[in-house]
Amino acid sequence: MREFSDEELERYSRHIILEDIGIEGQEKIAQAKVLIIGAGGLGSPVALYLAAAGIGEIGIVDGDVVDLSNLQRQVIHSTKDIGVAKVQSAKEKMEAINPNIHITVYQKFLDASNILDIVKQYDFVIDGTDNFAAKFLINDACVLANIPYSHGGILRFGGQTMSIRPHESACYACVFDAPPPTNAVPTCSSAGILGAVAGMLGTIQATEALKYITGAGEPLFNKLLSFDAKSMQFRTINFKKNPKCRVCGEQGITQIKDYEAVTCEAKL
Repeated sequence: MREFSDEELERYSRHIILEDIGIEGQEKIAQAKVLIIGAGGLGSPVALYLAAAGIGEIGIVDGDVVDLSNLQRQVIHSTKDIGVAKVQSAKEKMEAINPNIHITVYQKFLDASNILDIVKQYDFVIDGTDNFAAKFLINDACVLANIPYSHGGILRFGGQTMSIRPHESACYACVFDAPPPTNAVPTCSSAGILGAVAGMLGTIQATEALKYITGAGEPLFNKLLSFDAKSMQFRTINFKKNPKCRVCGEQGITQIKDYEAVTCEAKL
């Protein structure tokens, strides 16, 4: 068993006294490797909470820099970080919360040429991206690498999430099949997003990662959780793995490809 210092025992004491976590669960957290793809609205709360929880190794991927318009929801960044690479800004805040963890930054956008090499180094992946091309790419890579992950999506006042355990539960393509046509679905930049909604969904995704790692509770496998913050109504839809899924089915994919980016004209 890993030996925790007195400082760590105090830091994680509220986890350790939890009946379903305990010292054994905290040890699993300390040994875990989690990859966060996207250091934006979803990735911000995920990164803060996983760092605070004591995830031993955290990778964070984003090729963008902090913009003023990000600060309304991307709470890991601050005004002084404008123009700074998001991964570096995030790393600074995560290390300030917990200096006992190891953080690897990838200042790049993922594509078919690099995603598998990165994803396969981790035990669990968080999809915090904001476009369909990236979401389907992440699903394909996690299915091929057999890495469980949490999908998340937000828009206006709503959010949705599901967790995927490749080859055992429904994957993202089992539910949605393929990206929508251009201009069929708006994006946060074209339709807007209530900042706190990103925090609501991001903390759910962080919880899903910790549940999977510790074995506490039941992750959202074969379930799509959606909510409307205006009415504060939550709904869970059950799904089954599709044996004919083009990604994880019997005749599923054998290699990674990039998807065409879906765009929607901005209305400011």
